[in-house]
Amino acid sequence: MLMMTYHVEGVPPIDTWAPEDVRRHIQFQHDLGAELVASGELVDGQGLAWPGTAKFVRSDGVSAPVVLDGPFPESKEFLAGYWMVDVQDEARAVEIAARASAAPGPDGVPIQQVFEVRALMEAPSPVD
Repeated sequence: MLMMTYHVEGVPPIDTWAPEDVRRHIQFQHDLGAELVASGELVDGQGLAWPGTAKFVRSDGVSAPVVLDGPFPESKEFLAGYWMVDVQDEARAVEIAARASAAPGPDGVPIQQVFEVRALMEAPSPVD
């Protein structure tokens, strides 16, 4: 999983970009997604809604869940989206993350978005 992190420092929020910059950025994302579909590597990829819509949920499994709005105001970064890829090895995942990190931002300058690359945990087989 390639998780896109938005850092407030350096790049303004996309909702403040000029329309042509947004179009160029989104086109880049679509083009990269199409390449990954063509290579059979894309499982899923989505941008996430702004963190102001996030909910934190905690439950003990008995009582009603506790639901809190988030994130907290001191948060300077948040998960902006993800790409789920099925690749041969970690090196390929890093290669894709590096390409996505260089997506164009304002004035076509690469935004250098931080990506966290993580493998899925393999669960043990159930015992019959």
